[in-house]
Amino acid sequence: MQVLQVQLEVGADPAEVGRARRWARSRLIGSGMNDDEPLAETLILLISELVTNAVVHTGCPAVLRMLFGSGAAEAGTVRVEVADTSARPPCPRHAQGEDTNGRGLELVDGLADRWGWQPEGSGKRIWCEVDRCEPEPAAQYEPPAPVRHGGLGHYAVDLSVTGRSVEPVRDRDRPPAGADGSSKAVTKA
Repeated sequence: MQVLQVQLEVGADPAEVGRARRWARSRLIGSGMNDDEPLAETLILLISELVTNAVVHTGCPAVLRMLFGSGAAEAGTVRVEVADTSARPPCPRHAQGEDTNGRGLELVDGLADRWGWQPEGSGKRIWCEVDRCEPEPAAQYEPPAPVRHGGLGHYAVDLSVTGRSVEPVRDRDRPPAGADGSSKAVTKA
């Protein structure tokens, strides 16, 4: 699989976080991902948190990198990396109640499939990965065939994948066994 890597240099100004989000969104769209896809929204949030942490906690410029398959047909893993010049390791904090910050790495931990950090040059690189998966098709529901309801009697039970039903069937409504070519089981109540 061909991997495409794109990167953006981010200044030390917190206003650069918005620019990084816009840039990342355009690159995701360019990779074949829909702008309103849940995966795209998750990646933008992860990018926002990692870039914010780098800019706010180091006061230094950073480099944002995104690595992903070059086309929609090449589903795989999207990797986001943010490198900065601070050698200080990331320190997850635990925000309390009304705190307005301190949740960044908790969000990364909760949303990414994997994340970590490693030294890079005189600084470090924090990365996270999100697996791109095709959504599973929704199961098709087929309602059970209508059965006349009467008094108590036998119950026809259909436990197939397409529908689940337990319908009362009176003896007079039930064809003789095997007469309709059916292999459905009929059990007594």
